[in-house]
Amino acid sequence: MATYLLRRLLIAIPSLLGISLILFTVLALAPGDPFSEMATNPNVPPEVREALRASFGLNDPIMVRYLRWLSAMAQGDWGFSFASRIDVDTLIMQRVPTTLFVVGTSQILALCIALPVGIYAATRPYSVFDQIANTLAFVGFSLPTFFTGLLLILLFSIKLDWFPFVYRSDIAASGWRWYWEMFRQAIMPITVLGLFQAASYTRYVRSAVLDVIRLDYVTTARAKGLSEKRVTLRHITRNALIPVVTLVALQMPAVFGGAIVTEQIFRIPGIGSLLIDAILANDTPVIMAVTFVFACLVVLFNLIADLLYGWLDPRISFG
Repeated sequence: MATYLLRRLLIAIPSLLGISLILFTVLALAPGDPFSEMATNPNVPPEVREALRASFGLNDPIMVRYLRWLSAMAQGDWGFSFASRIDVDTLIMQRVPTTLFVVGTSQILALCIALPVGIYAATRPYSVFDQIANTLAFVGFSLPTFFTGLLLILLFSIKLDWFPFVYRSDIAASGWRWYWEMFRQAIMPITVLGLFQAASYTRYVRSAVLDVIRLDYVTTARAKGLSEKRVTLRHITRNALIPVVTLVALQMPAVFGGAIVTEQIFRIPGIGSLLIDAILANDTPVIMAVTFVFACLVVLFNLIADLLYGWLDPRISFG
Protein backbone atom coordinates (compact mmCIF):
# COMPACT_ATOMS: atom_id res chain seq x y z
CA MET A 1 0.00 0.00 0.00
CA ALA A 2 2.76 2.47 0.95
CA THR A 3 4.71 1.70 -2.24
CA TYR A 4 1.62 2.15 -4.38
CA LEU A 5 0.76 5.42 -2.65
CA LEU A 6 4.28 6.75 -3.15
CA ARG A 7 4.24 5.72 -6.81
CA ARG A 8 0.94 7.49 -7.41
CA LEU A 9 2.18 10.64 -5.71
CA LEU A 10 5.29 10.66 -7.90
CA ILE A 11 3.12 10.26 -10.99
CA ALA A 12 0.91 13.14 -9.84
CA ILE A 13 3.82 15.59 -9.72
CA PRO A 14 4.36 15.92 -13.51
CA SER A 15 0.58 16.02 -14.01
CA LEU A 16 0.22 18.94 -11.62
CA LEU A 17 3.22 20.70 -13.20
CA GLY A 18 1.64 20.41 -16.64
CA ILE A 19 -1.72 21.64 -15.35
CA SER A 20 -0.11 24.59 -13.57
CA LEU A 21 1.86 25.55 -16.71
CA ILE A 22 -1.29 25.52 -18.86
CA LEU A 23 -3.26 27.52 -16.28
CA PHE A 24 -0.50 30.09 -15.87
CA THR A 25 -0.07 30.50 -19.64
CA VAL A 26 -3.80 30.96 -20.24
CA LEU A 27 -4.08 33.55 -17.46
CA ALA A 28 -0.95 35.36 -18.67
CA LEU A 29 -2.28 35.56 -22.24
CA ALA A 30 -5.76 36.66 -21.16
CA PRO A 31 -6.54 40.37 -21.60
CA GLY A 32 -6.26 42.59 -18.56
CA ASP A 33 -4.11 42.52 -15.45
CA PRO A 34 -4.38 43.78 -11.84
CA PHE A 35 -3.24 47.26 -12.93
CA SER A 36 -5.47 47.61 -16.00
CA GLU A 37 -7.97 49.80 -14.10
CA MET A 38 -5.22 52.33 -13.48
CA ALA A 39 -5.15 53.10 -17.21
CA THR A 40 -8.57 54.78 -16.88
CA ASN A 41 -7.61 56.68 -13.73
CA PRO A 42 -6.24 60.13 -14.62
CA ASN A 43 -4.68 60.46 -11.16
CA VAL A 44 -2.23 57.62 -11.85
CA PRO A 45 0.54 58.63 -14.30
CA PRO A 46 1.50 56.03 -16.94
CA GLU A 47 5.07 55.86 -15.63
CA VAL A 48 3.78 54.91 -12.16
CA ARG A 49 1.67 52.15 -13.62
CA GLU A 50 4.59 50.80 -15.63
CA ALA A 51 6.85 50.98 -12.59
CA LEU A 52 4.35 48.89 -10.62
CA ARG A 53 4.13 46.35 -13.42
CA ALA A 54 7.91 46.10 -13.56
CA SER A 55 8.21 45.74 -9.78
CA PHE A 56 5.84 42.76 -9.84
CA GLY A 57 7.51 41.27 -12.90
CA LEU A 58 4.45 41.50 -15.14
CA ASN A 59 6.58 42.63 -18.10
CA ASP A 60 8.84 39.57 -17.95
CA PRO A 61 8.42 36.65 -20.39
CA ILE A 62 5.75 34.11 -19.48
CA MET A 63 8.20 31.28 -18.79
CA VAL A 64 10.27 33.47 -16.47
CA ARG A 65 7.15 34.48 -14.57
CA TYR A 66 5.98 30.86 -14.38
CA LEU A 67 9.29 29.61 -13.00
CA ARG A 68 9.27 32.43 -10.46
CA TRP A 69 5.72 31.49 -9.42
CA LEU A 70 6.59 27.79 -9.25
CA SER A 71 9.64 28.45 -7.11
CA ALA A 72 7.60 30.62 -4.74
CA MET A 73 4.84 27.98 -4.53
CA ALA A 74 7.41 25.31 -3.66
CA GLN A 75 8.51 27.52 -0.76
CA GLY A 76 4.93 28.08 0.46
CA ASP A 77 4.53 31.56 -1.02
CA TRP A 78 1.25 31.66 -2.98
CA GLY A 79 1.60 35.29 -3.98
CA PHE A 80 -0.06 38.55 -3.02
CA SER A 81 -3.68 39.50 -3.67
CA PHE A 82 -3.82 42.86 -5.42
CA ALA A 83 -7.52 43.33 -4.63
CA SER A 84 -7.58 42.24 -0.96
CA ARG A 85 -4.05 43.49 -0.14
CA ILE A 86 -3.12 40.32 1.78
CA ASP A 87 -1.26 37.10 1.02
CA VAL A 88 -3.15 34.65 -1.17
CA ASP A 89 -2.65 31.68 1.16
CA THR A 90 -4.07 33.69 4.07
CA LEU A 91 -7.04 34.76 1.95
CA ILE A 92 -7.76 31.19 0.83
CA MET A 93 -7.45 29.74 4.32
CA GLN A 94 -10.03 32.27 5.50
CA ARG A 95 -12.52 30.92 2.95
CA VAL A 96 -11.72 27.18 2.91
CA PRO A 97 -13.47 26.17 6.20
CA THR A 98 -16.80 27.65 5.06
CA THR A 99 -16.67 25.93 1.67
CA LEU A 100 -15.59 22.61 3.17
CA PHE A 101 -18.42 22.76 5.70
CA VAL A 102 -21.10 23.51 3.11
CA VAL A 103 -19.80 21.17 0.40
CA GLY A 104 -18.86 18.36 2.79
CA THR A 105 -22.20 18.40 4.59
CA SER A 106 -24.09 18.53 1.29
CA GLN A 107 -22.22 15.44 0.05
CA ILE A 108 -23.01 13.56 3.27
CA LEU A 109 -26.68 14.51 2.82
CA ALA A 110 -26.59 13.41 -0.84
CA LEU A 111 -25.10 9.99 -0.01
CA CYS A 112 -27.47 9.48 2.93
CA ILE A 113 -30.38 9.95 0.51
CA ALA A 114 -28.99 8.31 -2.63
CA LEU A 115 -27.64 5.05 -1.17
CA PRO A 116 -30.77 3.77 0.63
CA VAL A 117 -33.18 5.11 -2.02
CA GLY A 118 -31.15 3.77 -4.96
CA ILE A 119 -30.60 0.34 -3.35
CA TYR A 120 -34.23 -0.04 -2.28
CA ALA A 121 -35.50 1.04 -5.70
CA ALA A 122 -33.17 -1.43 -7.47
CA THR A 123 -34.26 -4.35 -5.30
CA ARG A 124 -37.88 -3.58 -6.23
CA PRO A 125 -37.63 -2.51 -9.89
CA TYR A 126 -40.67 -0.95 -11.55
CA SER A 127 -42.55 -0.79 -8.26
CA VAL A 128 -44.42 2.32 -7.16
CA PHE A 129 -41.47 3.35 -4.99
CA ASP A 130 -39.06 2.87 -7.90
CA GLN A 131 -41.18 4.97 -10.24
CA ILE A 132 -41.57 7.77 -7.68
CA ALA A 133 -37.81 7.73 -6.93
CA ASN A 134 -36.96 7.86 -10.64
CA THR A 135 -39.35 10.74 -11.24
CA LEU A 136 -38.02 12.77 -8.33
CA ALA A 137 -34.43 12.02 -9.40
CA PHE A 138 -35.11 13.25 -12.94
CA VAL A 139 -36.72 16.41 -11.59
CA GLY A 140 -33.88 16.90 -9.10
CA PHE A 141 -30.98 16.96 -11.54
CA SER A 142 -33.01 18.75 -14.23
CA LEU A 143 -33.46 21.83 -12.06
CA PRO A 144 -30.31 24.00 -11.81
CA THR A 145 -29.07 24.96 -8.37
CA PHE A 146 -29.62 28.68 -8.94
CA PHE A 147 -33.33 28.00 -9.60
CA THR A 148 -33.89 25.79 -6.55
CA GLY A 149 -31.84 28.20 -4.46
CA LEU A 150 -34.07 31.11 -5.40
CA LEU A 151 -37.18 29.00 -4.71
CA LEU A 152 -35.93 28.15 -1.22
CA ILE A 153 -35.12 31.81 -0.56
CA LEU A 154 -38.60 32.90 -1.66
CA LEU A 155 -40.31 30.21 0.41
CA PHE A 156 -38.28 29.84 3.60
CA SER A 157 -36.66 33.28 3.89
CA ILE A 158 -39.11 35.78 2.45
CA LYS A 159 -42.49 34.08 2.90
CA LEU A 160 -41.98 31.98 6.06
CA ASP A 161 -38.97 33.89 7.51
CA TRP A 162 -37.42 30.68 8.87
CA PHE A 163 -33.85 31.03 7.60
CA PRO A 164 -31.64 33.99 6.63
CA PHE A 165 -30.93 34.13 2.90
CA VAL A 166 -27.63 36.02 3.29
CA TYR A 167 -24.75 34.09 4.83
CA ARG A 168 -23.02 36.09 7.57
CA SER A 169 -19.59 35.34 8.97
CA ASP A 170 -19.81 38.00 11.72
CA ILE A 171 -22.57 36.49 13.86
CA ALA A 172 -22.93 38.31 17.19
CA ALA A 173 -23.25 35.19 19.35
CA SER A 174 -21.08 32.79 21.30
CA GLY A 175 -21.10 29.20 22.50
CA TRP A 176 -23.77 26.84 21.22
CA ARG A 177 -25.81 29.80 19.99
CA TRP A 178 -23.05 30.65 17.50
CA TYR A 179 -22.91 27.07 16.20
CA TRP A 180 -26.69 26.98 15.83
CA GLU A 181 -26.80 30.25 13.90
CA MET A 182 -23.99 29.09 11.63
CA PHE A 183 -25.81 25.84 10.91
CA ARG A 184 -29.16 27.61 10.51
CA GLN A 185 -27.89 29.90 7.78
CA ALA A 186 -26.16 26.98 6.02
CA ILE A 187 -29.27 24.77 5.87
CA MET A 188 -30.56 26.13 2.55
CA PRO A 189 -27.28 26.03 0.57
CA ILE A 190 -26.54 22.56 1.95
CA THR A 191 -30.02 21.42 0.93
CA VAL A 192 -29.67 22.87 -2.57
CA LEU A 193 -26.33 21.18 -3.24
CA GLY A 194 -27.25 17.97 -1.42
CA LEU A 195 -30.54 17.37 -3.23
CA PHE A 196 -29.00 18.13 -6.62
CA GLN A 197 -26.20 15.62 -6.06
CA ALA A 198 -28.55 13.10 -4.45
CA ALA A 199 -30.70 13.05 -7.59
CA SER A 200 -27.69 12.19 -9.76
CA TYR A 201 -26.27 9.65 -7.31
CA THR A 202 -29.64 7.89 -6.87
CA ARG A 203 -29.90 7.05 -10.55
CA TYR A 204 -26.32 5.82 -10.62
CA VAL A 205 -26.69 3.69 -7.47
CA ARG A 206 -29.87 2.11 -8.82
CA SER A 207 -28.19 1.27 -12.13
CA ALA A 208 -25.10 -0.19 -10.41
CA VAL A 209 -27.20 -2.36 -8.08
CA LEU A 210 -29.33 -3.61 -10.99
CA ASP A 211 -26.16 -4.68 -12.81
CA VAL A 212 -24.93 -6.67 -9.80
CA ILE A 213 -28.23 -8.14 -8.62
CA ARG A 214 -28.52 -10.38 -11.70
CA LEU A 215 -25.06 -11.95 -11.39
CA ASP A 216 -24.57 -15.65 -10.64
CA TYR A 217 -22.89 -15.26 -7.26
CA VAL A 218 -25.94 -13.39 -5.95
CA THR A 219 -28.16 -16.28 -7.02
CA THR A 220 -25.73 -18.67 -5.34
CA ALA A 221 -25.82 -16.67 -2.12
CA ARG A 222 -29.61 -16.84 -2.08
CA ALA A 223 -29.50 -20.58 -2.84
CA LYS A 224 -27.31 -21.12 0.23
CA GLY A 225 -30.16 -19.83 2.37
CA LEU A 226 -28.72 -16.43 3.29
CA SER A 227 -31.24 -13.82 4.31
CA GLU A 228 -32.22 -11.20 1.74
CA LYS A 229 -30.83 -8.45 3.99
CA ARG A 230 -27.41 -10.13 4.16
CA VAL A 231 -27.37 -10.81 0.43
CA THR A 232 -28.18 -7.18 -0.28
CA LEU A 233 -25.66 -5.66 2.12
CA ARG A 234 -22.75 -8.10 1.83
CA HIS A 235 -22.93 -9.35 -1.74
CA ILE A 236 -24.83 -6.76 -3.76
CA THR A 237 -24.18 -3.36 -2.21
CA ARG A 238 -20.45 -3.77 -1.62
CA ASN A 239 -19.75 -4.72 -5.25
CA ALA A 240 -22.19 -2.16 -6.64
CA LEU A 241 -20.41 0.61 -4.73
CA ILE A 242 -17.23 0.23 -6.81
CA PRO A 243 -18.48 2.30 -9.80
CA VAL A 244 -20.32 4.61 -7.39
CA VAL A 245 -17.02 5.41 -5.66
CA THR A 246 -15.62 6.44 -9.04
CA LEU A 247 -18.56 8.75 -9.67
CA VAL A 248 -18.40 10.38 -6.24
CA ALA A 249 -14.62 10.84 -6.38
CA LEU A 250 -14.67 12.38 -9.84
CA GLN A 251 -17.70 14.52 -8.99
CA MET A 252 -16.12 16.15 -5.94
CA PRO A 253 -14.07 18.75 -7.87
CA ALA A 254 -17.15 19.46 -9.99
CA VAL A 255 -19.14 19.93 -6.78
CA PHE A 256 -16.64 22.54 -5.64
CA GLY A 257 -17.03 24.24 -9.01
CA GLY A 258 -20.82 24.01 -8.84
CA ALA A 259 -20.74 25.50 -5.37
CA ILE A 260 -19.58 28.74 -6.98
CA VAL A 261 -23.15 29.41 -8.17
CA THR A 262 -24.67 28.47 -4.82
CA GLU A 263 -22.20 30.64 -2.93
CA GLN A 264 -23.11 33.59 -5.14
CA ILE A 265 -26.85 33.09 -4.54
CA PHE A 266 -26.59 32.86 -0.75
CA ARG A 267 -23.58 35.22 -0.51
CA ILE A 268 -21.45 32.57 1.19
CA PRO A 269 -17.88 33.79 1.84
CA GLY A 270 -16.24 30.69 0.38
CA ILE A 271 -13.77 29.70 -2.30
CA GLY A 272 -16.36 30.05 -5.07
CA SER A 273 -17.24 33.66 -4.31
CA LEU A 274 -13.52 34.41 -3.86
CA LEU A 275 -12.83 33.11 -7.37
CA ILE A 276 -15.64 35.20 -8.88
CA ASP A 277 -14.43 38.35 -7.11
CA ALA A 278 -10.85 37.66 -8.24
CA ILE A 279 -11.94 37.23 -11.87
CA LEU A 280 -13.90 40.49 -11.80
CA ALA A 281 -10.89 42.31 -10.30
CA ASN A 282 -8.31 40.62 -12.60
CA ASP A 283 -6.59 39.40 -9.44
CA THR A 284 -4.37 36.88 -11.25
CA PRO A 285 -2.51 35.42 -8.20
CA VAL A 286 -5.81 34.50 -6.53
CA ILE A 287 -7.28 33.04 -9.73
CA MET A 288 -4.17 30.96 -10.29
CA ALA A 289 -4.09 29.68 -6.72
CA VAL A 290 -7.80 28.73 -6.58
CA THR A 291 -7.80 26.98 -9.95
CA PHE A 292 -4.62 25.12 -9.01
CA VAL A 293 -6.30 23.99 -5.78
CA PHE A 294 -9.20 22.62 -7.85
CA ALA A 295 -6.68 20.73 -10.02
CA CYS A 296 -5.08 19.25 -6.90
CA LEU A 297 -8.54 18.14 -5.74
CA VAL A 298 -9.02 16.19 -8.98
CA VAL A 299 -5.74 14.31 -8.44
CA LEU A 300 -6.44 13.79 -4.72
CA PHE A 301 -9.93 12.35 -5.15
CA ASN A 302 -8.77 10.07 -7.97
CA LEU A 303 -6.18 8.68 -5.56
CA ILE A 304 -8.82 8.26 -2.83
CA ALA A 305 -11.06 6.40 -5.30
CA ASP A 306 -8.23 4.00 -6.20
CA LEU A 307 -7.54 3.29 -2.53
CA LEU A 308 -11.22 2.63 -1.85
CA TYR A 309 -11.29 0.12 -4.69
CA GLY A 310 -8.90 -2.11 -2.76
CA TRP A 311 -11.15 -1.98 0.30
CA LEU A 312 -14.35 -2.72 -1.63
CA ASP A 313 -12.93 -5.37 -3.96
CA PRO A 314 -10.45 -7.88 -2.45
CA ARG A 315 -9.42 -8.93 -5.96
CA ILE A 316 -7.61 -5.62 -6.42
CA SER A 317 -4.01 -5.69 -5.23
CA PHE A 318 -1.72 -2.71 -4.69
CA GLY A 319 1.42 -4.77 -5.06
